[in-house]
Amino acid sequence: MSRQVVNQGKNTQVSRRSFIKGCTMAAAALGLSDTMVPKLVEAATSAQRPPVVWLHFQECTGCTESLLRASHPDIGRLILDIISLDYHETVMAPSGYQAEKSLTDALEKYEGKFICVVEGAIPTKDGGIYCKIGDRTAMEILADVGPKAAAVIAIGTCAAFGGIQAADPNPTGAVGVSKLLKGTPIINIPGCPPNPICFLGTVLHYLTFKRLPRTDQLGRPLFAYGRKNHDQCERRAHFDEGRFVEQFGDDAHRQGYCLYKVGCKGPQTYANCPVARFNDVDVWPVSAGHGCVGCTEPDFWDTMTPFYERLPGVTIPGGGAGIVDAATSKGKIILGAAAGAVGLHAAAGIGKKIFGNKSEE
Repeated sequence: MSRQVVNQGKNTQVSRRSFIKGCTMAAAALGLSDTMVPKLVEAATSAQRPPVVWLHFQECTGCTESLLRASHPDIGRLILDIISLDYHETVMAPSGYQAEKSLTDALEKYEGKFICVVEGAIPTKDGGIYCKIGDRTAMEILADVGPKAAAVIAIGTCAAFGGIQAADPNPTGAVGVSKLLKGTPIINIPGCPPNPICFLGTVLHYLTFKRLPRTDQLGRPLFAYGRKNHDQCERRAHFDEGRFVEQFGDDAHRQGYCLYKVGCKGPQTYANCPVARFNDVDVWPVSAGHGCVGCTEPDFWDTMTPFYERLPGVTIPGGGAGIVDAATSKGKIILGAAAGAVGLHAAAGIGKKIFGNKSEE
């Protein structure tokens, strides 16, 4: 089976093998068993593709570019094959009046049935004049489109939490979607940009179970943001053993030791970067030798900077000696205490024997 999609004006094709692989990857990311893959495939291959209206506000288009350039499988084409992309400024053919008409037509035809994807922050200062499309502010567009959607996916840290636009002093008053839109289900897929698998998993979950995935207190799906990068990192053993990079380029850096001391923010960052490698190239920033910058967290441009200074309040096992060293040290103490106890016991036995013999005499 193959399914046809149109991507940037060119006919493209997703093979069944690639399609199944994408669904399998999504099932793994969602924490579902292999038995659920056929159900995901069934939902994804439904003839009734869910309409999607994709809005662009204050952003760099990095989230869209990341999605479209994903490969092995071609997740960009896969998603375009699963959904009906009725409005998306970056990939749609129309422009100007025709583009805005496409949006109006989609809202009228699919009200209450479409998924709204928002990419980018929404400026609120001075009436929102710092981002206007078709002579309407981002605030006005979101207020018009959002309430008519069945659900809203805020893709990228900008749409989820404001991103770099909201960094201090936030001159345009940029905010994330959830700060303005109420009454419509919203899920945040943060990251700068986020892993395409996080978006694909969310879409397939929605299609399969007719509801958005479970989220944390920040509206992020737990399947992707339920654990810290630090707890899943391939360098975690070095952290536990007190083996750290002291400066970029040193011997410890070349040997792949922990990057905490040179600024890695993994201990305070919830994401699945170590286990869902970006675009299937089997690397992520930490494995390539650069620390995590915490881009999935709110206000990370303010709270995680300076990026190359260590996070405060992180306890290093054994005071920096490492688990094995600390265990060895504690073991010596325990052995010493045990030996002391044995010695005391033996001394007491000998004393008892001596004094016992004297009393008998």
